[in-house]
Amino acid sequence: MKIGIEAQRIFRNKKHGMDMVALELIRNLQQIDTVNEYVIFVNPDEDNTAIKETANFKIDYLEGGSYPFWEQVALPKAAAKHGCHLLHCTSNTAPVFCKIPLIVTLHDIIYMESSALDIIRGNGSNYQKFGNVYRRLIVPKVIRSSKKIITVSNFEKDCIGKFFSMQNDARLYTVYNGVSEYFKPVTDPVLLKTVKEKYNLPDRYFFFLGNTHPKKNTRGTLAAFSQFLKETGSDMKLVMIDYDLYELQRLLAEINDVHLINHIVITGYINNQDLPAIYAQSEVFLYPSLRESFGIPLIEAMACGVPVITSNTSSMPEIAGDAAILIDPFKPEEIVTAMKKIYNDSSLKTKMSMAGIEQARKFSWKAMAEDVLKIYNETLKAIA
Repeated sequence: MKIGIEAQRIFRNKKHGMDMVALELIRNLQQIDTVNEYVIFVNPDEDNTAIKETANFKIDYLEGGSYPFWEQVALPKAAAKHGCHLLHCTSNTAPVFCKIPLIVTLHDIIYMESSALDIIRGNGSNYQKFGNVYRRLIVPKVIRSSKKIITVSNFEKDCIGKFFSMQNDARLYTVYNGVSEYFKPVTDPVLLKTVKEKYNLPDRYFFFLGNTHPKKNTRGTLAAFSQFLKETGSDMKLVMIDYDLYELQRLLAEINDVHLINHIVITGYINNQDLPAIYAQSEVFLYPSLRESFGIPLIEAMACGVPVITSNTSSMPEIAGDAAILIDPFKPEEIVTAMKKIYNDSSLKTKMSMAGIEQARKFSWKAMAEDVLKIYNETLKAIA
């Protein structure tokens, strides 16, 4: 049977969460499935080495203009042309009018939980706002037409079930994300030095993967870090990835600490292969998000042996287990207490490092691909 996989953005250089999930799914399916035929639909971009064709995996470099046109018009047309028996859309949305049976991966429904007006008026970039409004329009229709719906945690499965009144719907599956094998403790001094110099990393730092999306709780994290420095007198730095300087200055003004910028290092975009060495050299990984459907960075950091501070909300307790310090992300003082606890206790840091490595072993991209393949075969059998 022939399966189409939408992976529109996996060839762009700056890949993000959903792009990496799609990429790892395809890479691992190539290792475990030599029976089904696959067509991978991608947008032509710079990183054309991300995946390669194999005997039963073909790549269609599909031109199509804007994302909505690419998805709603070009994608179903191309899938029909290739004679696909099944189409898996990997990034929350899918063609509304598609004659081919659909599977959709619904990573989260955060955009459904706020009104469209709140999204437009709220924080975040215009690109993020447009994307969320587009999802609000498309997702309810896609859910009704999909043969199977995959999500990434039991928490998110419960949210989807309640929101769309489908708690007992047999079409809804949880398939956990994974962590790549190269995320592990890094001890090679040459590699550590190379990455440190490449990104101008300080000697001691907390690591924070924040962005402009409100759910990342960047304002609360900055407020907590500012208070930590005041209470400890530490010279600790905060490393942030690819963050907008103007937005950072605005947030620092809001927390009345514009001078905190002297303790912050913004690296720019980081190649995924360099992340383990950055995790490994950090004192603590901060992930106090307000809402996550899974939280891949949690298990990446744990796999690298870094103590993790994360939230006691949404999916994060489910994914972190007992290997992280859980805090209320709406209370910066709890983040400060957790920072100080690890900062002042080297034995706790060692204990958390070991627990994190063990917790991360529960998640793998191979297991994810195996679960998805079962869903493909189940669906193909049902529609045959």
